[in-house]
Amino acid sequence: MKLTVVGGGSTYTPELVSGIANRRAAVEIEEIALVDPDLDRLEVVGGFARRLLDQAGHPAKLRLTADLEAGADGAAAVLLQLRVGGQRARAGDETVPLECGCVGQETTGAGGLAKALRTVPVVLDVAERVRRVAGDKTWIVDFTNPVGIVTRALLDAGHRAVGLCNVAITFQRWVAELLGVAPDRVALEHAGLNHLTWVRAVRVDGVDELPRLLAEHADRLADHVGLPAAVMRRLGAVPSYYLKYYYRHDAVVAEQRARPSRAETVAGIEDGLLELYRDPGLVAKPALLEQRGGAYYSEAAVQLVASILTDRGDVQVVNARNGSTLPFLPADAVVEVPARITGEGPVPLPSPPLPPAVAGLVAHVSAYESLALEAALHGGRDRVFDALLAHPLIGQIDQAETLADRLVSVNRDFLPWAAA
Repeated sequence: MKLTVVGGGSTYTPELVSGIANRRAAVEIEEIALVDPDLDRLEVVGGFARRLLDQAGHPAKLRLTADLEAGADGAAAVLLQLRVGGQRARAGDETVPLECGCVGQETTGAGGLAKALRTVPVVLDVAERVRRVAGDKTWIVDFTNPVGIVTRALLDAGHRAVGLCNVAITFQRWVAELLGVAPDRVALEHAGLNHLTWVRAVRVDGVDELPRLLAEHADRLADHVGLPAAVMRRLGAVPSYYLKYYYRHDAVVAEQRARPSRAETVAGIEDGLLELYRDPGLVAKPALLEQRGGAYYSEAAVQLVASILTDRGDVQVVNARNGSTLPFLPADAVVEVPARITGEGPVPLPSPPLPPAVAGLVAHVSAYESLALEAALHGGRDRVFDALLAHPLIGQIDQAETLADRLVSVNRDFLPWAAA
């Protein structure tokens, strides 16, 4: 089987390759194609990735190319991990909203919208080119943020696509360690949208351990997600750490204004990683890679690809069509829930009704995502304003007006309709 990674020059790619090398039993991968327009960077990252494969004794052929069609030809699955505009664009996503008193984050709020505007057209172009050379049966696994919006764009365009995030698997692994059990014994009742989810049950061998976790480990849970233990007890659920941007908006804005942006931090980490990767004697993942982010993504990605291509029928948390899973949302919305992974794609499991305090926020953000996708697909400053006004982290006319102008201006080089 051939696996193609678009955005293969990412400093995270060695983590993915290491995951493949160490999980040979999951799926037989004969070729890995890393595709990236920056060939100099790709050679550095790819060279280290090749050494990781050799060190693990994995027989897969590794191909490095800037040619998307050549890289995708014959692929059974294509993983998307793009960052349109790089860390420089991310810096704008994180700082422009702060200037208007809003959370500065690259996947949610105004920053998430800016990223969607840049990313959706590029991803759709990539997916269409992949389809022309690899065929309609090729699966596209999207790890490119904002995952929910990008995955919906791919599905609406008729691609065989599924979205993947590492929030659920990271929490599963963390809870398993906390409870002292093997991760495969832990199943999460996880529901919501990408980067807007709640865990309402933690089942170990079928028994819900969440009440015990909230009673005995509330402080550790609070530290893990950045929210008060009392709120989790009140909800009877553990929100993902992205909910702090909603539940503690003003406090987070104050914290962000007092420290360097995450983009600055990651840029420094990437420079350090690339320098390490250049060392021909490096044959194991450096400790610095753990600071890059994306914990357990490699494991989740290999597991998902293996299950789809072998029709395994196991349950994983993915981003997929809602259908009737959350009945208060449109059927074509994309939700992040446990799903049975089959050869025809993910089939979301039935979800118990969400309480009003959760369902209301999910419906609000889902409506924003629809408007954000319209803006990304069709352009126009007014569509950008509409999406900003609809987002619960913005929702004020003056802020939406200012942000619409600023986001269009800062991202003009990536928005053909804005440059016209």
